[in-house]
Amino acid sequence: MKVTREMIEPQLRRRGHLLDLFMRSRSEAGFLRFMKRSGRFLSFLKGRGKKGLRMREEWIPRQDGSRLRLCIYEPLEKQDSPVPGVLWLHGGGYAMGIPEQSALTYRKLMNTRPCVIIAPDYRLSIEAPYPAALNDAYQALCYMKSHAEEHGIRKDQLMVGGESAGGGLAAALTLYARDKGDVRIAFQMPLYPMIDPSGTTESARDNNAPIWNQKSNSFAWKLYLGALHGKELPVYAAPSLETDYSLLPPALSFVGDLEPFRDETISYMEHLRKAGAAVDFRVYPGCYHGFDIICPRAKSSEEATAFFLEGFRYAVDHYRTPQE
Repeated sequence: MKVTREMIEPQLRRRGHLLDLFMRSRSEAGFLRFMKRSGRFLSFLKGRGKKGLRMREEWIPRQDGSRLRLCIYEPLEKQDSPVPGVLWLHGGGYAMGIPEQSALTYRKLMNTRPCVIIAPDYRLSIEAPYPAALNDAYQALCYMKSHAEEHGIRKDQLMVGGESAGGGLAAALTLYARDKGDVRIAFQMPLYPMIDPSGTTESARDNNAPIWNQKSNSFAWKLYLGALHGKELPVYAAPSLETDYSLLPPALSFVGDLEPFRDETISYMEHLRKAGAAVDFRVYPGCYHGFDIICPRAKSSEEATAFFLEGFRYAVDHYRTPQE
């Protein structure tokens, strides 16, 4: 899908163009350099809190002896009763990012309904390819369940969410948790998720939109899949390959109509709906990837954010899934 300037919503054009000049990589080596450089920049935010949030770190052991860092965000005011637990997975093409980058999202969620947010600093593809990130996400999910009482979390309201690669990881984690049967997820929020490495959908093919296009998507998937690239993939690596959508929790998502992930997101949400899951989903015209984060004050971004938060509010008020 070729994207022209005129197709982009006017409030998103200037910032999208400027950031695209900074981010665009013409080669796989250039993409890798950018991801590493961005990672070094973001590392300065590690461990730093955000005004309006109470954050602390926990370190939990992995099976290989290393440790997984968890950022735990709790309501500023003491709650009289347990609150929902949200496992949030940051974006960054599976190749970059840290939990702290999503602090504004955490604050918006907490202002909508009190909750405890657990955000794992999962392993990135430039360090370890699939299934490292999924393993970390699942370990964090199991931690949230087993330490629910300690953190004031309702065990019947364990939720997962994320944007972009984090949304893809949230979708994969939801499938994985259903199949493992150890943790029951009450609600999923895979926002414009990165779930299809094929690049064959109409929206992904030859996409040249700002911020994230067909080339960057292809480079990122190659890094994430590692030795599996070009081979038959498990659905937990590429959730778009799933054929059984039964017994999955209610879902919320949105996506811009100009970005590579448009068609895969639409397809995934339609499959969930057909399988009987409650689905809340919107497509925003004239919007590229991550528009709500890149230009938060644009009208389309404000509408998408309001839609997301209203969906979260509804989920907290209506969805319960007891653990077995």
